[in-house]
Amino acid sequence: MTDSPTSTADERWLATMWPFVHEQLPPSPGRILEIGCGPLGGFVPALRSHGYDAVGVDPQAPQGADYHRTEFERHRVTAPVDVIVACTSLHHVADLYEVVDRMADALTPGGVLVVVEWARERFDEVTARWCFARLAADGEPGWLHRHRNRWSESGESWDSSFQEWARAERLHTGQELERALRTRFDTRLLARRPYFFPALDGVTDADEQAAIDAGHIQATGIRYVGRLRAVTG
Repeated sequence: MTDSPTSTADERWLATMWPFVHEQLPPSPGRILEIGCGPLGGFVPALRSHGYDAVGVDPQAPQGADYHRTEFERHRVTAPVDVIVACTSLHHVADLYEVVDRMADALTPGGVLVVVEWARERFDEVTARWCFARLAADGEPGWLHRHRNRWSESGESWDSSFQEWARAERLHTGQELERALRTRFDTRLLARRPYFFPALDGVTDADEQAAIDAGHIQATGIRYVGRLRAVTG
């Protein structure tokens, strides 16, 4: 999976996240389920090219035998999988604890969960202004353009405008995600990392990390790896 100057934001995101996802996996072959693979198929093509028996679940998944076009909550896992990958697909689910339980039930004993997520509570005004200053002036407006415009038109403070949107969308915070995951998984890795770079003009993952390290912005990306906790008693 490689990036190119003409890649879309989603393609740049997948290309940058792939090395992290890949290094968490057991040797192939193995059964992997990706939740929220999206219209590009997420990591499924790369996983299959590396010898894994991988399938993706998403209402907007591509057509094909490797995909199921439905919500994970409605998907029936017919055989346990070794790894579940969930990339920016958990912060907007209706019942977070139900989804965590379903993921745990779908894994083999000792199975691995790899999560890439967003701590939206860390998207403060300073970070927002840094992002908005780096948006492309031309091209198709993206989600950060919409946040910038909504804030400008609201006449409210950034916090009020953003929190009103987050409540309306019923988005879970990063803290809520981490708390829910701990109910069924033992944490192997939890790190804060860049999140916005694919939607910014000429900004790389390394550029955003440098701004984080310098204290200019918050690290809102979450990288999590957990192992299914054994049931005792």
